[in-house]
Amino acid sequence: MIHRKLSFVAAIGLIAASALLGAAPAHADETETEPPVVELVLDVSGSMKAADIDGETRMVVAKRAFNDVVDALPETTQLGIRVLGATYGGKNKKLGCQDTQQIVKVGQVNRVAAKNAIATLQPTGFTPIGLALRSAAKDLEGAGAARRIVLITDGEDTCTPPDPCDVARQLAAQGTDLVVDTLGLAPDEKTRKQLVCVAQATGGTYASAQSEEELTDRIKQLVDRAAKPVPVTPAVVAGAKDCATAPLLDAGVYTDRELIGEHRFYRVAVAGDQELRASVSIALDRPLNRDYGILLKAATVDGRELVRGVDAGSGRSDVLSAGLRWSLTRDDEEEEEDGTAKKSTDTVCLVVSNSFASATAARAPGMPVELSIDVVAASQAPDAPGLGRGWLLLFVLALAGLVAGVLAGWLTRWWVAKWGVN
Repeated sequence: MIHRKLSFVAAIGLIAASALLGAAPAHADETETEPPVVELVLDVSGSMKAADIDGETRMVVAKRAFNDVVDALPETTQLGIRVLGATYGGKNKKLGCQDTQQIVKVGQVNRVAAKNAIATLQPTGFTPIGLALRSAAKDLEGAGAARRIVLITDGEDTCTPPDPCDVARQLAAQGTDLVVDTLGLAPDEKTRKQLVCVAQATGGTYASAQSEEELTDRIKQLVDRAAKPVPVTPAVVAGAKDCATAPLLDAGVYTDRELIGEHRFYRVAVAGDQELRASVSIALDRPLNRDYGILLKAATVDGRELVRGVDAGSGRSDVLSAGLRWSLTRDDEEEEEDGTAKKSTDTVCLVVSNSFASATAARAPGMPVELSIDVVAASQAPDAPGLGRGWLLLFVLALAGLVAGVLAGWLTRWWVAKWGVN
């Protein structure tokens, strides 16, 4: 969400266990050897008949681009193909908005079967994008740890509900490692906004194509991206409404959901010789009213604020971030009987809150949150130079007085000698 994207997400453990024992950060090592799993979702609605790409219809150009992509796929690729608006050409919207089929099941790429399935497609009916996305997610269930949907369409959904943006948010909220990339074929502004929304909600990307060459290059890029493992796999965690019941977290990367105007609490154990470093990113996956922001702060268990986070400056307009650093100060440290500092361990509460106001009535699921936590050796700032204590302080003050007196006397004699005035 922030972003990913920053691209992250996977589920580990039980929330109850993480609250008691601390959730261990997950890793993406296991996904590095898995083959890419991708399902291409192609719009075959009636608008694909338009002959406005290099003098040919959008459907003809899309078919050739698909064939080029299939030829370039690695042998290990797990590929599926789903279409929408491909079979029903009537005017009954209820029937037309159910028109989506998987024409190639997810499995090791079979180039001949894939090309034959694509060759038979003819522009036909409505554009049920939301339903097609939901169905594509089901096609990919159990297909691998990292899954990708590549949606290619030339128009906005004509069958809402379900709204494609809402479907994308629901898929992301399930905590599964599913990313939707969108590609607009000669899109208008409404289509562009809808496809951007779908991509942002799942941590995917949006691109547009105005020519056959652009379309082929974009699809290849998106399919190739599915082969690359994500750098970090965050653990799914559920923040609490107060610190007492908040999950205890170790260093790592976590993903959660936060409703508009909500506060989410997490706990972190920080020893006296350690420093807590934390950051939070929230992806803006829906329209929001102006003047919004996020806040990350560290507090004690009883609610005393320790430090507030500052804007991390991600540079992205679709992600808000904040970060903080905190360690025990000398005033906070307890002393042993011999006067030395006791290396105690503090439980610090991290609080994530927001000042969002939704531009629509939708509230759930919450905004996607990514929380990064690290606990390192403390790096206390050096003390400011002091004047010392006792005889050293007396000597410094006497020396300063002597120098000041000599300078004052010398300046007075010079003034009298030059101007004759005392």
